[in-house]
Amino acid sequence: MKTGTGGNPWLVLLAVSLGVIMVMLDGTVVGIANPSIQADLKASLSDLQWVTSGYLLALAVFLITAGKLGDLFGHKRVFLIGVGGFALSSVGIGFSAELADVIPGVTPVGALIGLRVLQGLFGALLQPAALALLRTAFPGEKLNQAMGAWGAIIGLSSAAGPIVGGVLVEQASWQTVFFINAPVGVVALIMGILLIKDNRAQTLARIDWLGVLLLSGAMFSLVWTIIKAPEWGWGDSTTLTFVAVFAALIGAFIFWQSKARQPLVPLSLFRNASISIGTVLMMMVAFAMFGAMFFLGFFFQGVHGLSPLEAGLRMLPMSAGMIFASPLAGMALGRFGPRLTMAAGLLITASSMFLMSRLSIDASFIESGIPFLLLAFGMSPVFVGATEIIVGNAPVELTGVAGGVQQSAMQVGGSLGTAVLGAVMAAQISATLPGHLGPAAQAIPAAQLAGLEKAAAFGSAPPGLGQPIVDAVHNSFMDGMSVAFLVSTGIAVLTAALTLFVKAGRKAEGQPVHMG
Repeated sequence: MKTGTGGNPWLVLLAVSLGVIMVMLDGTVVGIANPSIQADLKASLSDLQWVTSGYLLALAVFLITAGKLGDLFGHKRVFLIGVGGFALSSVGIGFSAELADVIPGVTPVGALIGLRVLQGLFGALLQPAALALLRTAFPGEKLNQAMGAWGAIIGLSSAAGPIVGGVLVEQASWQTVFFINAPVGVVALIMGILLIKDNRAQTLARIDWLGVLLLSGAMFSLVWTIIKAPEWGWGDSTTLTFVAVFAALIGAFIFWQSKARQPLVPLSLFRNASISIGTVLMMMVAFAMFGAMFFLGFFFQGVHGLSPLEAGLRMLPMSAGMIFASPLAGMALGRFGPRLTMAAGLLITASSMFLMSRLSIDASFIESGIPFLLLAFGMSPVFVGATEIIVGNAPVELTGVAGGVQQSAMQVGGSLGTAVLGAVMAAQISATLPGHLGPAAQAIPAAQLAGLEKAAAFGSAPPGLGQPIVDAVHNSFMDGMSVAFLVSTGIAVLTAALTLFVKAGRKAEGQPVHMG
């Protein structure tokens, strides 16, 4: 395989970053837009979970396939198709209500979710291609520097999502959150065409479509089960059926990958313990990040009563922290190695999650800003380190697949974070709301109580209710959010132990990457 994409590698980094910025922004910006989407389209909690999870799930199930397509047909070509398709589908999302008017049987929410899934598929095309282009643009001894810069750009764009979303939603509408991808996409296309020279592996002949089908079905079954189980009941036959379907499909996928001539995910890739552990670490940090973004938009706007812009500004410490945290993470990885650096990052993340679990209804800017700042300095070492470990340890001919694994792990973690923490929160709200209502709960009909539980998941209460009921709804939301963040705290602490078993990435030539 040819090493190097030609030209200045830092210009290549700039070109591919513009495309990926769109994907990362859309992963977090929706957290601020969700309350407006819910009010405008009359969406339920499960609808909004799918607005987020449908996008992340589409990314997750197609990323590895997309990486394979890049290895086969050329990473530049696949990257440009992804950028163009992502921008066009984003424009379609902004017109989802209008599309529902002309498509029989389609609701505005249904159109929105469907287009978010399409947007995720195009996002999947460009992300692993971008990583593969970087891997071949930079010499091995500078790969960690490139990943540090890459982490800063991606981390900053993820953290900037709430602020960008707040400005656009407040000054215009939630639709503009998606429309803004059009001009960014045009610039990314022009720069990509002019600055990137193509490269491809010559060892692949076909795509493992059976593997694609099995993996996609397994991931859909898993996320669908987690989102719907609180409604069905965890012991319900429907829930157990979907769990069984997931287990059967993931088992069949693993078996097929061991037999296929050109598997979708070569299992030999995971014989490298660092790649396997790096994948888990990426999942866990995304679990915490996307889960946090999903709840905090409702907390700031519903419970705290802030405007979308004010809510976005509350997250400014994380955005500002990302500017400094990711480059520092790259430097720390070079000096101290991945084990100590990522373990420290996960423990800082755990501290941030714990502080978020202690937030009060009237939390000040300082009280919410400290955990956000910690989150920036906690996530960055894990994101940068895990990316360098996964991509840096993979054989050069599998850079596309490795990039797909890295990004898929992130999206799977984000999707599971939204689904699992959403289920935890809904269960806690159901358990505590009657207690907060006190004796009044006995006089509320069961249907109305169920409606209050659904409203509490958004941090709001139906209009016209007395202040005691509104207070009970808000307090039950806080109970649910607290438990959800405590779950994230425990996961971060447990995951920190895994960092003791990772090793630094390697050069394309098979030599250790110089981390100094």
